[in-house]
Amino acid sequence: MRLSCLFTKTQRGEPRDEKSINAKLLIKAGFIDKLMTGVYSYLPLGFRVIKKIENIIREEMNKINGQEVFLPALQPKDIWTKTNRWQYEEMFKLKSRGGKDYSLGWTHEEVIVPLVQKFVKSYKDLPVFVYQIQDKFRDELRAKSGLLRVAEFLMKDLYSFHRDEIDLDKYYEKAKKAYLNVFKRCGLQKNTFPTLASGGTFSKYSHEFQTMTPAGEDTIYLCRKCKIAVNKEIIEEEKYKCPQCGNKNLEIKKAIEVGNIFKLRDKFTRAFNFTFRDKDGKEKIVMMGCYGIGLGRLMGAIVEVFHDEDGIIWPPEVAPFKVHLISLDGKDTERYAEKIYKLLNQSIGEVLYDNRDLSTGIKLKDADLIGCPIRLVVSRKNISKNLIELKMRNKKKEFFIKTKELIKKIKSI
Repeated sequence: MRLSCLFTKTQRGEPRDEKSINAKLLIKAGFIDKLMTGVYSYLPLGFRVIKKIENIIREEMNKINGQEVFLPALQPKDIWTKTNRWQYEEMFKLKSRGGKDYSLGWTHEEVIVPLVQKFVKSYKDLPVFVYQIQDKFRDELRAKSGLLRVAEFLMKDLYSFHRDEIDLDKYYEKAKKAYLNVFKRCGLQKNTFPTLASGGTFSKYSHEFQTMTPAGEDTIYLCRKCKIAVNKEIIEEEKYKCPQCGNKNLEIKKAIEVGNIFKLRDKFTRAFNFTFRDKDGKEKIVMMGCYGIGLGRLMGAIVEVFHDEDGIIWPPEVAPFKVHLISLDGKDTERYAEKIYKLLNQSIGEVLYDNRDLSTGIKLKDADLIGCPIRLVVSRKNISKNLIELKMRNKKKEFFIKTKELIKKIKSI
């Protein structure tokens, strides 16, 4: 993409009404735009990042046999009364002209359970693994911290249905590994840990996935030996020690929750009388699990972890573009840069080409702010030596490479 064709622009100053790093940088760099408190538009650069995160999640969910669906956001009152959750204050509620009550979905257990129930009758129909990626709505009183706490958000939720708790437990462990793969591919493997949390009304414990950062709202107690943590809510129950090895020398860290998994067991299936016939012809209740990741929240967490005073530093697999190509010295280098741009597109793709008629300082600042992994600079001086300047966004120094070796070098990186 040519930067001259991008309808959005970077901002020189910081947004006044934002305090969080992710909101400041993402707005300043032209990735998102704030419509109102807790609601953001994803602009072309930001949408590319969200789609990459989405594709990573989709690939990992497919690996554990998830089948993708797309469920309604507009939901009738009656399904919520069956689970006694219509009274929840987090719900956006509305009434039709005909007087019927609806909600905008902030979660989808009430939709997915009766849906799967239509198709599951026998033990032969189980297990079932269904997921979706779509907008959710929550009447959030404390909408803040950019993409970390919002009223409208993009969510992946996977639901699993099982014959018994043994099968549920096995899949739960598979889902846990899949989540760790997601965070690894997003560059957060060194910062994100499975964290023991309260299971609410579903079970004694569940697991959150917490990403360490000073900007985090949560407090976790981390065991470096086992690479797991316990959240603040239940650390007292665990007697301030690691539940796996008994280590009492836990590190207290601030963190952002980027995902969670629950063993729902029969909490929702019993409400809908969702049963199946076992091998002996007896009716048994279906067991259930749920597994959620907020895509925008994950994007915000990545920025909170990977940035410096100049801007964002995107991990390669979620970066909007792999390469940021800059042409300096006006017309003298434009034709040469165009050749490089075409060569990169043919062999690598994912090139953001700054062909704007602006100063060197602005172009270099924008490159740091936007944060693509590799920056290439074409200048009159370097062309005469048949060289191109290459700089990794996460490194301080640039180096020079022969033009003929450029593609091979980038691919190796």
